[in-house]
Amino acid sequence: MQKLTNVRVRQHVNPLSKKYLTPVTPPDWTKVYAQTTQPLHLDIGCARGEFLFEMARLQPDWNFLGLEIREPLVDKAQVLVSELGLNNLHFLFGNANNSLRPVLNSFPAETLQRVTIQFPDPWFKKRHGKRRVVQPELVNTLATYLIDGGEVFLQSDVKVVAQEMCDRFDEHPAFYRQGEDWLTTNPLPVSTEREISTISHGEPVYRAWFLHSRE
Repeated sequence: MQKLTNVRVRQHVNPLSKKYLTPVTPPDWTKVYAQTTQPLHLDIGCARGEFLFEMARLQPDWNFLGLEIREPLVDKAQVLVSELGLNNLHFLFGNANNSLRPVLNSFPAETLQRVTIQFPDPWFKKRHGKRRVVQPELVNTLATYLIDGGEVFLQSDVKVVAQEMCDRFDEHPAFYRQGEDWLTTNPLPVSTEREISTISHGEPVYRAWFLHSRE
């Protein structure tokens, strides 16, 4: 598969800047996916999307959506989607903290079954904590749209960020963490570029798996 390595973009994008405050307008999904009622896997902060390209090929009976705030990456990924003729994969430019609800609301009910948030921008400075992607409102939105038994997979190579993400989901009564310790292996069949690089350098990856319950 063609690599998405020739796109130069800023590594850090402030989601609170004016450019990213307008929620995205979702497309007509019947013109995007061959089967709109297939289970949906949402990858928040999908970057170049190579994880999703592999997942879409491995699981053709699922639909995959990558939401990414860096528009050049989305544009390049969508070109490759067209070139490969994948009808179960789409990339969307938008800010997860204000676009997630309108996007998920535009899908058929009971289709969102899996969410991944992998290696999000850590925003190390304390005053920048509000720029991190996993905020209470994002968790609330996922609780609204995930099916009963839906899955959320989180991972980061920054322990404080991984712990904060877990805390946000732990605080919500609709989410239940599977196990008390960090997962030693990735339960998904595909690893991200960042995950592979981190492990190859002998550094730890902090992973957690949550299930959603409406009871």
